[in-house]
Amino acid sequence: METARSWTYHHMFVGAGDSGKISFINLFLVVVILAAVAVSVAGTEPVIQEDYHDLIIGLEIGFGVIFTVEYMARLWSVAESDGHGSAAAKRWRFIFSPLAIIDLVVIVTSLLPFFFADVAMLRLLRLLRIIALAKFTRFNHAIEEITLAVWGRRYELIVTISLGWVLLLLGSVAMYWAEGETQPEQFGSVMRSLWWAVVTLTTVGYGDAVPITPLGKSLGAFVALCGVALVAMPAGIMAAAFTDSMQKKREELKRQHDMAQSEQQAREARAIAERAEAEAKGE
Repeated sequence: METARSWTYHHMFVGAGDSGKISFINLFLVVVILAAVAVSVAGTEPVIQEDYHDLIIGLEIGFGVIFTVEYMARLWSVAESDGHGSAAAKRWRFIFSPLAIIDLVVIVTSLLPFFFADVAMLRLLRLLRIIALAKFTRFNHAIEEITLAVWGRRYELIVTISLGWVLLLLGSVAMYWAEGETQPEQFGSVMRSLWWAVVTLTTVGYGDAVPITPLGKSLGAFVALCGVALVAMPAGIMAAAFTDSMQKKREELKRQHDMAQSEQQAREARAIAERAEAEAKGE
């Protein structure tokens, strides 16, 4: 018979149930988290904060109470988790786990209105809970595929990143040499030129530091073109890796489907043979 603590564990921890799906309690918590984030965002608007200050504070306290009860329920029921160790040891492992630390941060930022008035931006940390829950649900497979794709192309990405650092340094030195005397505020040192190189290579182009000499403009055009190629390289690597990973996943699913069909056909054939044998014995 399932105990209260076991029931709580299977409904509080995503994926702990037999179905591996998110429970209705966690669905409720997702709604609460979204509402808490919406209140925090709305609370940054001075007009809303002024007109609904008491309501916002009341909602924040309510959210804090819900998250506190959730944390205590998780801390109590985690003793039912699989693995070695006593209930106390499992609870200590839970307290220092990344998800529990996120939970604690959420509680603290939710209850801060008791003590401070302007903590709306800190309360947006609740969004971390959405990320923590999402990774257990239907997004889990996508995250796994992306992780495998990145890991499978790690050497190519390391080469690309190394090339990027080399281009950054060369661009900074070249611009310091070309524009250092003309614009000492922007390019008076390699460190100052490094900001321009980062902005140019990433194709952002804020325009706060711009070469004005012919040589500087020529070097700037070359670095900008290198930046386009540099951005395209990892994008192409990741696209190819992700396509390969998804193709392998489809092939694996097809193989599993074919095996399941073969097993089903074998079972049906055995059933037909057994019926035929039983009929033959009956005659």
